[in-house]
Amino acid sequence: MEINIPGLINWSGADDAEREAAMQRPPLPDLDIAAAVGDIICRVRKEGDQALFDLGRRFDGVDLERLEAAPDEWAAAESGVDAEVLSAMDDAITRIESFHRAGMPEPLSLETAPGLRCEARYLPISPVGLYVPGGSAPLISTVLMLAVPARIAGCKDVILCTPPDKDGRVPPAILAAASRCGVNRVFKAGGAQAIAAMGFGTASIPACAKLFGPGNAWVTEAKQQISVMAGGAARDMPAGPSEVLVIADRGADAISVCWDLLSQAEHGPDSQAIVISNSPALLDEVGRLLPGMAKELPRVAILAESLRHLRRILVASIDEAVEISNRYAPEHLILNCQGADKVAESVTAAGSVFIGPWTPESLGDYCSGTNHVLPTYGYARAYSGLSVSDFLRRMTLQRASNFGLRGVGPCASTLAKAEGLDAHRMAVEYRLRNGGGK
Repeated sequence: MEINIPGLINWSGADDAEREAAMQRPPLPDLDIAAAVGDIICRVRKEGDQALFDLGRRFDGVDLERLEAAPDEWAAAESGVDAEVLSAMDDAITRIESFHRAGMPEPLSLETAPGLRCEARYLPISPVGLYVPGGSAPLISTVLMLAVPARIAGCKDVILCTPPDKDGRVPPAILAAASRCGVNRVFKAGGAQAIAAMGFGTASIPACAKLFGPGNAWVTEAKQQISVMAGGAARDMPAGPSEVLVIADRGADAISVCWDLLSQAEHGPDSQAIVISNSPALLDEVGRLLPGMAKELPRVAILAESLRHLRRILVASIDEAVEISNRYAPEHLILNCQGADKVAESVTAAGSVFIGPWTPESLGDYCSGTNHVLPTYGYARAYSGLSVSDFLRRMTLQRASNFGLRGVGPCASTLAKAEGLDAHRMAVEYRLRNGGGK
């Protein structure tokens, strides 16, 4: 299969229009999926489980007898997974749990004025819905990345949806991973219909307060639509196709750089890989090596499409490379250059940063301890990667004594009067005049 990659971009010689074009993501699907997704959501809300059975037959090619994973599937899960894979799951869970537990937000309580105490408490969201995409292989890592922080947050009810395999079963590795993370309700539903089911509920699948997990354009669109509907579930973050940006200098190993680019490009035909360097020799070597390396991979057909979106950008300095990266705000940023720790201090917009030549992005995808559910398509300028905080809601409390109200109440009264909200003002002044009332 022919692998064609775009030519080199010389940033210094490019005009504003050329630079803007270089920063463009691959376009989202041409077909207008919004209406189609809306129809699926409406159908699931109206027909419930029956819509899921029908849409599962249409999109997944399977006739299901039941939506929830059966007891015999759970019982057989462990024996259906290689022992080495099970051990790797346990190993990854240990690090993910360690990192995310350390990031658990702490409650606070302080006196903001004499006699006035303000507090903040963090409460788990429940139920929560986790979506794990299907495909050519079970995404074990996505189960871990979603379910571990949900468990740490203390979410009482956790629902997981994933497309069934060709035999109408949940892949054993998904069930084994879910079991290890404390998830015991898994449903065979994929795509927009799964999001609709968790977003509003059906006879079998409980309605969830918030939805989590990556997915294709249909899943992303469904989460967006449901999040703005009355009674619909909230969503974790907006997202698009997977992407990586590598900053490499002349000392970087070109083959390592190529593997990092290919590891994200193989996700899908709309994935994007970018390498920025101050070394023309490195960029030429990457351009020479990539096609041959791609041809040796099982997902070569996907790579033939995604590598059309590859960008090789020549810059005058690593500082300029960081400026471009901050402008692009990549999902994954790899710093394969001298003084990478220092360079990382200048990074202001990225989903997750991988520092130095020995830190492939694959570690973050699977087992370093951070999370691979990250903002894409430039949303890293405003959104963070998934953490325990996403599974919690922050509730504030305040308590004033009579003395506290007399100290702070006049401030509230003055501001309420300035806004023309007399009932607000009187709620304070009545208490001040009457000693708090009867």
